[in-house]
Amino acid sequence: MRIDYNKGKLATPELMQRHPRTSRDAGGRKMKVLLVFPPDWFPSEPYLSLPTLTAFLRSAGHEVVQKDVNLEMYDWFFSGDFLHRVLKKVPQQLERLKKISQKRELNKNDMKLQRTLSDCTRSRIFELIEKAETAKRVVRTQDFYDAEKLERAINVFHEVTAVISLVYAPARICMPPMETDLSYKRFISSELLKAVQDTQVNVYRDVFEHILQPAIIAECPDVIGISIVFQQQLFSSMTFCALIKEQFPDIHVTIGGNTVTRLRDVLPDKPNLFALFDSAVMFEGETAFLQLVEEIGAGRNLAQIPNLMYRDGSGIHTSSITSAEDMKTLPPPDFDGLPLEKYFVPEPILPYLATRGCYWGQCEFCDHGEGYTAGYRTKKINQIIDEIRYLGNKHNARHFHFTDESYPLAFFKKLSRKLMENKMDIEWATHIRFEKDLIHKQIWKDAAESGCKVLHMGFESASERVLKLMGKATTTDVIRRGLEMSSTAGIWNHVMGFFGFPGETYKDARYSMQFLEENKDHVHSIGFGTFDLSKYTPVAKNPEKFGVTYHKNPDWDLALNYYYTVRKGLGIEEAERALEEFERNHYRGWDFRIFIREYIFLYVAHFGKNKLPALQFNVSNEEGA
Repeated sequence: MRIDYNKGKLATPELMQRHPRTSRDAGGRKMKVLLVFPPDWFPSEPYLSLPTLTAFLRSAGHEVVQKDVNLEMYDWFFSGDFLHRVLKKVPQQLERLKKISQKRELNKNDMKLQRTLSDCTRSRIFELIEKAETAKRVVRTQDFYDAEKLERAINVFHEVTAVISLVYAPARICMPPMETDLSYKRFISSELLKAVQDTQVNVYRDVFEHILQPAIIAECPDVIGISIVFQQQLFSSMTFCALIKEQFPDIHVTIGGNTVTRLRDVLPDKPNLFALFDSAVMFEGETAFLQLVEEIGAGRNLAQIPNLMYRDGSGIHTSSITSAEDMKTLPPPDFDGLPLEKYFVPEPILPYLATRGCYWGQCEFCDHGEGYTAGYRTKKINQIIDEIRYLGNKHNARHFHFTDESYPLAFFKKLSRKLMENKMDIEWATHIRFEKDLIHKQIWKDAAESGCKVLHMGFESASERVLKLMGKATTTDVIRRGLEMSSTAGIWNHVMGFFGFPGETYKDARYSMQFLEENKDHVHSIGFGTFDLSKYTPVAKNPEKFGVTYHKNPDWDLALNYYYTVRKGLGIEEAERALEEFERNHYRGWDFRIFIREYIFLYVAHFGKNKLPALQFNVSNEEGA
């Protein structure tokens, strides 16, 4: 099934060409915009949404301040300033528990929390401050490449966030992995609104006070844009929105990003939630956001802005016009204003996007196409080379993460050759699917020589029957040869898959496990999960075709996935059991002491090989035990 990009009336060329006009020509004024990337995400590289919008707005003459609040939050969490705050909050938390005990008997969790809080002494906090600052220094210097030191640093981050959690309990702060839980359900709007106002668990209220509020006061922006890429960012984003509207009611607040696009059918019916912000940009944001900024500056009506949902005195309105960007006309991302030296890496990794959409677009389980209103597009290859060279020279960066959904084979080959011909001297990682023509040695030789170090590869399943159901159009022989050839070329392959696609049987799942074990010498790392029935996937749109019955809980109004049952094959619980079996029994060489995507990339690039025994657990000893 091809991705359906027909999500509304496409913008006319005249509308798309409005953005080159200056604000003065449009009857408005030069505007000041504050762009915010909210928590929670691992702070290893900038997320591309802010630099992309920044470049577009600045090229139109507007002033832009971009603020990675997620990065600044974690830098603050692992500091003396924040941990002194934690120390001051310990008596307050103990007093809260005391008041609870006067109303009811403390449960086991309350009593455990009480005991643990009693251990948070001044000396304990001062010890943590020293360890936290050391850990940040390790991840930002060449000590990063000492696996023992890096592992200790990650363990310190765990230790510190566990202590932070005590004073915000029953919330749980966690990094890494990014599993912060405010004890509310983010897929229920009423719970989300309660979390926003909960001064006990909502750590993001303190983050706003310390990081975002001072920036707003100092910069006095006309518009604030918040990029909500992942659903876990809803808690922090809605908290920021609410506090901005309370304290700075005259600033126009807009939200955008992948999660907003996926909630576009829900938001107009949630006036209590929409009251926290003024507008929402769906799909691609450059033209829509620029026109929003300029119409606000000119004091005009917002009705003709594409990709926009907005609130006024008469209610919530959604534009019937959609627009998509011409990649060839977009400027390169602008990272100026982001503190690249503060990311939790020893040298900068810059994200770069050369394409939009998915050239394949036929995977039945995938809904990435929901972020776009037009098909697959790409920049010109020479433009890509020029922009990468420009960014690398400007920021003294050699490491690039090409964040495209998947490179088609012809583009992969052309990019590799052009990087070699231009002697770019960069190291890069990207995403690719297994293509039948991806089995020629020269392709892999060129990729390796051009600096390709890591490929995230969509494996999904080793059962050809299941691959056909999925619309993958590949074979196990193609997969096997692709793994072998990438490995032989010295490129790290990270294999991604899942159990439980509708119609998959336990026998199919076992075959995938066996296939990977048989090819373990050429598989460097794995990332497996279970099938999620996302609301915009082809499976959800055609449930009968796949023998699926899904259930919408009316209370779960912000849910992006559905509970489902299947006529044949593995259901949700059976898929979970297959995953648990795989996790218990898989090859231990795929288990790492530290597995953060960007860290693996830097290690492969630094040591120049796709074998990293220093990051593995002691495989040989375990297997011999």
